[in-house]
Amino acid sequence: SWDDAREFCRRLCEGEKGVEYRLPTEAEWEYACRAGTTTAYSFGDDVSRLGDYAWYFDFNFNKFRTHPVGGLKPNAWGLFDMHGNVWEWCQDWYAPDVSAIAIIDPKGPESGSDHVVRGGAFNNWEKIVRAAIRDNSGPNDRGPNLGFRLARTYPLSP
Repeated sequence: SWDDAREFCRRLCEGEKGVEYRLPTEAEWEYACRAGTTTAYSFGDDVSRLGDYAWYFDFNFNKFRTHPVGGLKPNAWGLFDMHGNVWEWCQDWYAPDVSAIAIIDPKGPESGSDHVVRGGAFNNWEKIVRAAIRDNSGPNDRGPNLGFRLARTYPLSP
């Protein structure tokens, strides 16, 4: 759940003073996923290459489950599984109308009932695991297609 992921971050921060571990904002997540591109996927728009980068539903029921990270190709910045495998929790509260959110370094609303999840999962079609796809889930929701990745903030040097 989102709550569990936040608790994981809190405990990790206790073990390493001066470093912050947290869930990425939605904007940070998309920036990392795109790895400098503006295409549907981090590797371009050619959906025939998706199986090299993403776990998604393609009628191969042997793949219809979560997979260990790193089993497929990374994006250009070396990040694995940004498309598919599991939906990833983001820090932001969900806003259905993102046109009202700032364009530069956007932040989600101050409160809400659901949080943003990004990336799609192993049980989604190729259209759903695109870089721009977003969805929402309640902070206590759990499931085999939900997960998270961490953002790490380093302290500034004096």
